[in-house]
Amino acid sequence: MVDFDLVLTGRVVRAADVIEKGFVAIRGETIEFVGEGEPPAARERHDFGEALILPGAIDSQVHSLSQKDQEGFIWSTRSAAAGGVTTIVDMPYDDGNLICDGEKLTRKATEAGEQARVDFGLYGTVHPRAGAAEIPGMIKAGAVGFKFSTFGTHPERFPRITPYILNECFAEIAKHGLIAGIHNENDEFVRTAIAKVEETGIRDYRAHALSRPAIAEALAMAEVYEIGAATGCSTHVVHCSISRGYDLCDSYRRQGFDTTVEACIHYLTLDEENDVARLGGFAKVNPPIRSRDQVEALWRHLAAGRITVVSTDHVSWSRSLKSSPDMLSNASGVPGLETMYPLLLKGLSERGLSFSHAARLLAANPARLFRIGHRKGALEIGRDADIAVFKPSAYIYRAAESGNNVVDWSPYDGIRMPYRAEATFLRGRLAFDGRNVVSEPGAGNMVRPL
Repeated sequence: MVDFDLVLTGRVVRAADVIEKGFVAIRGETIEFVGEGEPPAARERHDFGEALILPGAIDSQVHSLSQKDQEGFIWSTRSAAAGGVTTIVDMPYDDGNLICDGEKLTRKATEAGEQARVDFGLYGTVHPRAGAAEIPGMIKAGAVGFKFSTFGTHPERFPRITPYILNECFAEIAKHGLIAGIHNENDEFVRTAIAKVEETGIRDYRAHALSRPAIAEALAMAEVYEIGAATGCSTHVVHCSISRGYDLCDSYRRQGFDTTVEACIHYLTLDEENDVARLGGFAKVNPPIRSRDQVEALWRHLAAGRITVVSTDHVSWSRSLKSSPDMLSNASGVPGLETMYPLLLKGLSERGLSFSHAARLLAANPARLFRIGHRKGALEIGRDADIAVFKPSAYIYRAAESGNNVVDWSPYDGIRMPYRAEATFLRGRLAFDGRNVVSEPGAGNMVRPL
């Protein structure tokens, strides 16, 4: 008798444990049984041996549309599927289109639904002139959270939201139980620091970190966590490069406030003195990549459970926007959807940490963060059958060789990965077969918070 549509066997990695000889049984789009030992009968079965069977990742921070006519959901979700990412959460700062009202979010959702190869959620934001007025409309349209910046990158595309307006917005968001996500750099401090660096004449890789020092992050984080405490809003810092930031988040959490914090994979992998010095603009991100000492401090926070989620802050800028010898003139951001899972598995393996950290940081925790845990984020009965399989097989990563990226560069080019993506399943259907992305545009669905 055939009990299930699909059964996968291997080392099943969950947030709380690893089942060494485990199986996941799927009926339709849903996980129906997870167990150990002899698997049940199924119409289709894949025996992955010693490979890791993990929950599909939820990448909490993706910029699919930051450069007009460059990447789009066609390519970002292709990279995602090849990297074991089954849901992306896309940021609202699209080139020429700030997603700051319900109509814009609805239009973006329609566009993404036609292109996406994996599932997706959407952040909303606000225009400084509108304040909190458009937040209810974006919630009705399905926003999974809201993103604000304490630094003004651009007055229209990526505006600074002042503390007064943040307080207004946080109070409105708190009524609906969603998160306020924050880009954490103090505007006044950074602008003064940039001016000081320009006076020195330093233009090489050193200029970036000098212009955005660690204290600028800490000041911004303390400010927004206080606003969250005052309004009762769940407050999430979307990228933290400094150890002190995780201490701040943990302190507020211990006081009973719902504070969370995100570590991008580049902060856990690259350092300034080696990688930024070598890569220049191709390693420029905001906030900047820090020293190797800070990298290892972040790993200690990860091991202690003080990092909520790991993400990519993925954006695929064209080479022309990343290759200037004047570090400050380069665009900020790097691609990472294809590499996040293998890089995290590499780091965990090298430090002797359980792979269950990956299941928590890339799936269970982001599912809770965006209030989509009723469907996503775990290899558990009743959840969507979103699954990533990684086999122990060492290889040197080259972005240009995979064919799954719109750009031919990556700051991770040349890194030896110990685990290779063997398969990705989206709601029980094969999305990546170990060589090719087989999920077609339009296969992805929009996810909405419960």
